[in-house]
This record gives sequence, C-alpha cells and structure tokens, in this order.
Amino acid sequence: MADLSDLVRRRLWELDRSSEEASRNSRWIIPPQVVELLSRRGRSFISEGLAGPLARALDVTETRLRRAAGLPSIPDPRSEIDTRPDLRVVGQDS
Repeated sequence: MADLSDLVRRRLWELDRSSEEASRNSRWIIPPQVVELLSRRGRSFISEGLAGPLARALDVTETRLRRAAGLPSIPDPRSEIDTRPDLRVVGQDS
C-alpha cells in the first residue's frame, strides 16, 4: 500500500535514520534491503509477523503501522489514555 511506503519514507526522514539503522532497531529481523524497498515502492505488502519489528524499526506503534499497511488492527491498551496537552497561556496573570 502507498500508505506504508509513505510511512516508512517519512519516519526514516524524521528520525534521520538510514535503512541499516532501522534494521538494527528491528534487531535485524527486517533486513536493510527490505526497509529500503518498502520506502521506495508505491505499493508494498508486509505480513502480520513483520508488523511488530517494522514498527520498532520506525519508532511507531504497531497499531499505526498496521493501519498504514492495511492489516487487521490489534487491541492497544494505550488507546484509552487521554493525551490532551497541558497548555498555559503565557503573559496573562491568573
């Protein structure tokens, strides 16, 4: 899927990470050549077994990677966490 390629390419760029560094983060489960191929192809496919290691290689949640790859979602216990920003207006007296 193009979404997967876009995610791989964007995360490698955001992290300033080479395909070899991403492969190392996956504990060498995903070879550097596969990371490179996933970042360049318009349509890519990965199996469910590779979703976790690839997510680790790209420093994203497995849920996010599965969504981009078109794989079935898995329960994510962190999805119930409220992540509203704690904002404070600067320059006003309270």
